[in-house]
Amino acid sequence: MKCQRSIFSYQKLFIITAVFILCLSLNANASDQSPLIEVRKIWDAGKHNAFTDLIRWHDAWWCVFREADGHVGGDGSIRIINSVDGREWQSAALVSEKDIDLRDPKFSVTPDDSLMVVCGGSVYLGTAKIKGRQPRVMFSKNGSIWSEPRKVLGEWDWLWRVTWSNGKAYGVSYNTSSDKQQKWVLDLCCSSDGLQWDLISKLEVTGRPNETTLRFLENGDLMAMVRREADNQKGWIGIAKPPYKEWKWMENSYQFGGPNFIQLPDGSFVAGTRDYTGKPKCTTLIAKMTPETLQPVVTLPSGGDTSYPGLVWRDGILWVSYYSSHEGKTSIYLAKIKMPVGNVR
Repeated sequence: MKCQRSIFSYQKLFIITAVFILCLSLNANASDQSPLIEVRKIWDAGKHNAFTDLIRWHDAWWCVFREADGHVGGDGSIRIINSVDGREWQSAALVSEKDIDLRDPKFSVTPDDSLMVVCGGSVYLGTAKIKGRQPRVMFSKNGSIWSEPRKVLGEWDWLWRVTWSNGKAYGVSYNTSSDKQQKWVLDLCCSSDGLQWDLISKLEVTGRPNETTLRFLENGDLMAMVRREADNQKGWIGIAKPPYKEWKWMENSYQFGGPNFIQLPDGSFVAGTRDYTGKPKCTTLIAKMTPETLQPVVTLPSGGDTSYPGLVWRDGILWVSYYSSHEGKTSIYLAKIKMPVGNVR
């Protein structure tokens, strides 16, 4: 009987060990299948580092963001950093304007191969209440020496992102005005030099629309991803054919914050946004996108004050810059993601 019990004990131990090894193997395979290749903090020198964009230009990586004392108020500066390999980063420039909060900088490349930054220019005059606002643009031939920030459009406008196509710059400006009772409006504008802008059409989006990213599709159509901050706050996706005066709008199932998207070589769309449904409540989400919904791919290590991702597709990998305060200090991060193939089903 003792021998039988001993054999039974060894068999039981063998089964438990085999199950344990199998679980470890399954966990390892699940880890191997994670779309997140790596994420690293690339900048935290400012007190509050936020609102990023990312671009590949002149055989290097360039990241732009705002440095300030906090999320709002104060006089923010625009920091530009660069890297050859995406691992080691150094400051290329710091752009400031007296008594102006420069914020939400976005990259684009002009037809003459200059690097362009568009950003907001807010006036607080030492208070927490905004006194005025007007967009700024600046240009550089090498990423280190920049032109002085120049005002564009009008008072209370905010030209949030610029996209170039066929020698022209396109962007959506939102105007909230100093009158809180006034309707927030979106203007689709274009420019040949990034300085003088002409109105193409007014975008009929309700619900306090604001931050808007534009992308041109291969067939020449223009696609817009719009944040809304009233009504049900769900984001809107719009598509228009040339000359971009008539738009078809669809409500997405997600609320957007700091929205960005690009089209991948397989024709699908990938978006980055603040996710208001995650735990913790605010995280940065990367997802496949259709006009009607987002299909989450990965929630980046993030939380609290976070989002505003820059997106670049290179050699089959999605590179993402973003900011987050999940480790305490609001800092800049860079993630590399292996995206699933195909459209959202």
